[in-house]
Amino acid sequence: MTPVDQSRKAAEICARAPVVPVLVVDDATHAAELATALVAGGLPALEVTLRTPAALDAIRAMAEVDGGIVGAGTLLTPADVKAAKAAGATFGVSPGSTPRLLEACAEWELPLLPGAATASEVMRLYELGYTIQKFFPAESSGGVAALRSLASPIPQVRFCPTGGVSLANARDYLALPNVICVGGSWVAPKDKVQSGDWATIEALAREASALTR
Repeated sequence: MTPVDQSRKAAEICARAPVVPVLVVDDATHAAELATALVAGGLPALEVTLRTPAALDAIRAMAEVDGGIVGAGTLLTPADVKAAKAAGATFGVSPGSTPRLLEACAEWELPLLPGAATASEVMRLYELGYTIQKFFPAESSGGVAALRSLASPIPQVRFCPTGGVSLANARDYLALPNVICVGGSWVAPKDKVQSGDWATIEALAREASALTR
């Protein structure tokens, strides 16, 4: 799968909703219910970060939820890509990029949203064919102002800013011409997941899905 094909698929996924939930799952037994609540609230694209031992099992469980599009986040190595694909991930997200990681995504045909934080990183990925990228860490890399500055010289690239994005600032990001969606964890608070408060999570997802781009 070429970078152009990966970006085309990533654009289709990102366009499904204004927010992609960024999920850190500690207990895979909650995964299906969590995914069901988020999808019911209008957020079908779900990023499960590979930061916990339960992450791959969570991806397997979420992949069975009707209407969900489950991806793996925090891809760092080719082994991560292989494991994520085997678990049922249909897209990947990385905080940055390396040649080996990009090659692995091509080999395993996993559409990737590669991370970039500077103009040089954005240009390097664009040169390879990636027109949809993750802007990370968004807030500490200059936030809305930085992305606005990138829009004029590099209008060919659109971003999913992640890192410090919340309901309070999501609208500011989504108003930018080079933002296709945002990634955020606020729609699945850890305490609500642990207590199984799916109604609240669905309500938070519904609120996020109503944000305009």
